[in-house]
This record gives sequence, structure tokens and C-alpha cells, in this order.
Amino acid sequence: MFDLFSGLPLSVGLSLVLALALVLVFEFINGFHDTANAVATVIYTKAMPPHLAVFFSGVCNFLGVLLGGVGVAYAIVHLLPVDMLLNLNSGHSLAMVFSMLVTAIAWNLGTWYFGIPASSSHTLIGAILGVGLTNGLLTGLPLGAGVNWGKALDVGLSLIISPLAGFVVAAGLLLVLKKLFAGSKMHKTPEARRALNDKKHPPFWNRLVLVLSALCVSFVHGSNDGQKGIGLVMLVLIGIVPAKFVLDPASTPYQIQRTYDAVAHLNDLYARNAVVLGDYLALDRPHDAALPASPRCNPQNTRSAIQAVRHSLDGVRAYDELPPETRGRVRRHLLCLDDTARKVASLGVLPAGEAADLQRLRADLSATTEYAPLWVIAAVALALGLGTMVGWRRVVRTVGEKIGKQGMTYAQGMAAQITAVGAIGVANAFSLPVSTTQVLSSGVAGTMVANRSGLHNGTVRTILLAWLLTFPASMLLSAGLFSLAVWALGV
Repeated sequence: MFDLFSGLPLSVGLSLVLALALVLVFEFINGFHDTANAVATVIYTKAMPPHLAVFFSGVCNFLGVLLGGVGVAYAIVHLLPVDMLLNLNSGHSLAMVFSMLVTAIAWNLGTWYFGIPASSSHTLIGAILGVGLTNGLLTGLPLGAGVNWGKALDVGLSLIISPLAGFVVAAGLLLVLKKLFAGSKMHKTPEARRALNDKKHPPFWNRLVLVLSALCVSFVHGSNDGQKGIGLVMLVLIGIVPAKFVLDPASTPYQIQRTYDAVAHLNDLYARNAVVLGDYLALDRPHDAALPASPRCNPQNTRSAIQAVRHSLDGVRAYDELPPETRGRVRRHLLCLDDTARKVASLGVLPAGEAADLQRLRADLSATTEYAPLWVIAAVALALGLGTMVGWRRVVRTVGEKIGKQGMTYAQGMAAQITAVGAIGVANAFSLPVSTTQVLSSGVAGTMVANRSGLHNGTVRTILLAWLLTFPASMLLSAGLFSLAVWALGV
């Protein structure tokens, strides 16, 4: 880990330390902001004491980040257009990351202070979009080229659909429980159980389900939200110390050969479909045609990019064998080939079998560019886990007491938590970021409606207003900070 500072000027090294520290602060705040939702029901229903709940939630968040992969991390990164990722340099990377993180930290701290369960995911994604759009305006790109709108649409849909699904599914699950177990003690609130039966804790089986589902919510939260910090760290590392991180330095000879073979197979796939792709990819252009100096992706340079990658990786068994400049060029070519493959797939002109093969080849192309070192994953996991163990009280009280007019029953807690686990787990399977805050809070609201407990209109209005304002506020704030940083740094 510490060798990444070797050879860096003092100013760049200090900037790197500050950028990495800000990412970890963001994840720490994410822990006591978003993860409070994961333990809200289990604490409020007295299924676990608060100190145990937050401790085990922190452990499960830590494990979720460690074991969750990097799919969601790079879904966040690819909200930025490939052309912007190609042009990352120390100045731009610092301006971009500082703008996004200061925005996310400021908004998260503000909403946490007022006990509002706002979404860290919304905040970060809004900040990324604000930076992308501003960068497009500053560099003269068309407005539509400042953001990867295809990926932004996927992410936006997941953020919209997940809370709606949480509301409906949690309400439906509670109605099923009321139907199947009409006279069960699970439909009592903690206060009613204590008054009628002088019992402090839920019935055994209800308590077991509440505890297990809360731990599962923490795990899937770590495997989803924790990856956003991983993506930010990789943006910092690739932008500030690209020679060490543009390609996975731990890649094995097999993985490098797999990338080499994927490029060769991609060339063959395009050749087989030259009738429908020939003009789009300029396949009649000589494969040794010179690539333009401008590092922007153009589908008509595909054959030249393929040839350049094959030439650079021929016989290579470790990326350290390549000069730093060559590693940077290989990464740029691989990103462009993947971006072009995505555009080709969206044309809808390939037979189904060829389209499926193209998706498999895309995974192989990005195998050594979309990665994260173990120390990065461990650092983000530790920050999120420790953050979980502090600052949870404000949001727990809002979720447990202020959404509904009546207290939450054990059945309501179980329905909301099981729904959250399912929704976030599905999102993880498709590498889509979702908001634990939105899914769980909407699940609680759904159970309140299904239970005819009524909703606190003031609290619901405050939560909805925070959700509605998060995107535009974070976009505007990050855009302003990015413009100021670019001007100050002269980049």
C-alpha cells in the first residue's frame, strides 16, 4: 500500500492522503447515517440492545464490503462518460473527487443532524452528475456528452423503483402475516406487550427473525453502499497515481491472456457481422491506421485500437513489464473498446447469440481495469463498519416512532426488514446502486398503511422533501465546487 507514495512530489502526496481521507470520512458518515436504518427496527422492537445491534451491524457491514465484489463500485464510476475517464489527470481527479465528497459529506451531515433518513446514494450520484455535466460545459462537450446517460437511466430507475417496491411488498407481506397469524403476539407493539404481558422482548421466533433480518440488511447494505466508496477510491488512485493503478498490478498471466484473447475474439465477432457493422466501425479501414492524438472514443477507430492492444499485450505475463505510458494507453484502448461494444449492443442489429457473446467479451475486456486492491476494500469496509457503531440514535427514532402515528409492531419490523434484504440483494445481483434508507423507510411506511396505523404527515413530508431536494441540491453544490476547484487549480 505505502509504495504508492514513492516518487510522488510532496504536494501530490499530501493531496492523495487528503482525498483518500475524505472518501473514508464519507463512508464513516454513511455508516451512522444509512446504516442506522438497518438497526432501527431491531432496536425499536427491543429485539436487541442498541450496543449489540450496532456492533453486529458494523461487523456485517464490514463483511458485506469485503465479500460484495466491485460491480456496484464501477456502476457508480461509469456514470461519468468514458471520455472523461480517459482524460483523468491529477488536477482534474482532485477537483472532481473533492467536489463530490465535500458535497456528499455536507448533505449527509445536515440531514443526519435533523434525524432525516435521507439517501447517501442519492447524494453521491447527484454530486457525480453535477461534476460530469459541469466538466462537459467547461470542456466544450455537448450537454448530453457530460454524463453516461444510459447508465444514469439504469441507476435512476433502480432508485425510483426500489422504494416503491419496498412500500408495496412490505405492505403485502404484513397483510399475509396478519392473515396467517391473526391472533399472534407478533402484531403487538413493544409497549403493548410490556403492558399486557410484562414482557420486555419480542416472542422468541419473532425476535430471531428480527435479529437475522437486521444483520442481513446490514450485510447487503455493506455490499451495495460500501462499494460506492471503493469506486471513489479507485477514481482517486487512477487519477493521481495512474502508473500504479490504471491496470490491476496483481493480474496473473492467465488474466492478461484472457484480456488478450477477448480482444482477438472481439475482432472476429465484428468481422463476422461486417455486413451490419462495417460502416459504423469503419471495418474497411486498415488495421494499422494511426490512432488520433485526442483521447476520445470513436467507434471508427475500433480496428486500430484492437491492433494496438494486441501488439502491446503480446507475450506479456505481468503488467509491470510494460512502461507506465503503455499501461495507460492499454487502459484507454480497453475502455474505448468496451464503450464501443456497449454502443454496438444497443444498435440491436446483432443476432441473439452474437449479442450474448458480445456481453461476455465485455466482461473479459474489463476484467483487469475494473478491480480494487484488497487494502482499498478493507479500508472502506472498516470505515463503514466503525461509522455504523456511532451516531445511530437520531435516525432510529425517526424510523421507529415518527413515520407512523402508532408504534411499530414486531410483524411490521419483520416485513420491512425482509423486504429490504430482498430488494437490495436483487440490486446487488444486477450491480445497481440502491438506497437502503429509501427501501427500509418506504417499507416501514407501507406496513403502517397496511396496518391502518396512519402516517405522521409532517415526518413523511420532511422525508419526501429531503429525497426530492437531494438530487438538485447535490448536483448544484458539486457543480459549483468543481468549477471553483478547476479555476483555482488552473486545470
